[in-house]
Amino acid sequence: MASRVTFILGGARSGKSRYAQHLAAAQPHAQVLFVATAEASDDEMAARIAAHRAERPSHWHTLEEPRHLAAAITAWQPEPELILVDCLTLWVSNLLLSLPEPLDSTAAETLVQAETEALLKCIQTSRAAWIIVSNEVGLGLVPPYPLGRLYRDLLGNVNQRLAAAADEVIFMVAGLPMRLKG
Repeated sequence: MASRVTFILGGARSGKSRYAQHLAAAQPHAQVLFVATAEASDDEMAARIAAHRAERPSHWHTLEEPRHLAAAITAWQPEPELILVDCLTLWVSNLLLSLPEPLDSTAAETLVQAETEALLKCIQTSRAAWIIVSNEVGLGLVPPYPLGRLYRDLLGNVNQRLAAAADEVIFMVAGLPMRLKG
């Protein structure tokens, strides 16, 4: 791979995942670990997950981890040559939804910040190439409820941290990649 850490952002249905998988598949001899953060909370989501599984090459390894990415990736042996994380959008949502209600915004910020720091440390100490996917949620309207605003702010901060650490940042629009960095 040209870059050790490639961060791919975009809106919903912008082609992020397809592009990320294309980049990974372009390394035909690389041992790929696909890290999926989605959870099948209903039938529709289960069908989406099944469709995504079917799209991936059968020789890729899959790790399904909705919350503790760094710990799960660090524990995976042997270390793969390429790690594709899809996606941080659901990961941050899963972290928030793991907290007791009513949601304490300070606890949420602390949890997301700690998990983000752990992920960044995992990336820095890894010898693998990384492709990381996330949604850009800051281009729309301000959410009308506190949880939505907290989620948007936390994911925005996570995206900024990953973009700063990445060698390459790609923004997807209508299936077209726009290079922002690298």
